[in-house]
Amino acid sequence: MSTIPSSDQPIVVAPTPTPFRDDEEQSVDFGALERNVGRWLETPLSGFVVVTANGEETMLSESERLETVQTVVSAHGGEKFVIAGVDERSARETLRLSENYANAGADFIRMRIPRGMAPADLVRYYGEVTSRCPVPVVVIHQTFAWGGAPAAPPSVIAELCGMDNVFGYITDHSILFEQQVLPRIPDGVRKWNCSGALLAFGTMIGCDGACMLLGNIAPALCMDIISAGFHGDYAKAAELQRVASKLNPVVMQSIGSPKIALSMLGWEYGDARRPLPPVSEESSAAIEAVLRETGLLT
Repeated sequence: MSTIPSSDQPIVVAPTPTPFRDDEEQSVDFGALERNVGRWLETPLSGFVVVTANGEETMLSESERLETVQTVVSAHGGEKFVIAGVDERSARETLRLSENYANAGADFIRMRIPRGMAPADLVRYYGEVTSRCPVPVVVIHQTFAWGGAPAAPPSVIAELCGMDNVFGYITDHSILFEQQVLPRIPDGVRKWNCSGALLAFGTMIGCDGACMLLGNIAPALCMDIISAGFHGDYAKAAELQRVASKLNPVVMQSIGSPKIALSMLGWEYGDARRPLPPVSEESSAAIEAVLRETGLLT
């Protein structure tokens, strides 16, 4: 049985990058994924988020996505928990994938709010999928691919999060927008910030956790920031945030950048899957420099 932190504990999860072999097809290296998860078990990271945009979900076949979930579930051995991502406009397809991922061992399903859908349609969509999903749901408001326009008004997002079987909510990047959303979300629903650049700020508007790529690279730092803000020590959170804010823009330049950072820190990662470009030598040098400057790489 997976370990889920109680409501009086902050949660830090991270989208798990997918390692690929250095072969002609760049096949998924499930052995490396298993070993990488084993290393994360020794960190404060609370859990894993698989089948995500940052995990190159669009570059994976459905069978690869399912095996990725199975591999991470098996590797963590109940010490953490797994969230599997779904990004579908069809309620029927969302439920089909959710059932497959739940059968593979996922503890939660992360459902991205469909973009371009009318508020009434969103309420119907979420009403159907949350009531029938076999495991609890995490709602994510992620608009980076759509120019930053909110997927729904704050009141509608709060209504989605208040539905039965919803465990948590992951913000988008706009603090101005999300500070209108979070106070409306019912008590008991976990609220997670989405960016390593906004961790301390997120705790000030009500976040009790985070889900962001920097959690893979600096899980202890991210947990320390969230914990400080969670307990009201905003001065400490702000001090630590300055370190995270140095790291985040450099190691998040592209899909491949976090993989380069993780490789430098001893995890087993290669390039992003083609046709995504490899990280340039200049960017790699910048990543190494910031890892040394912040003390992660010695």
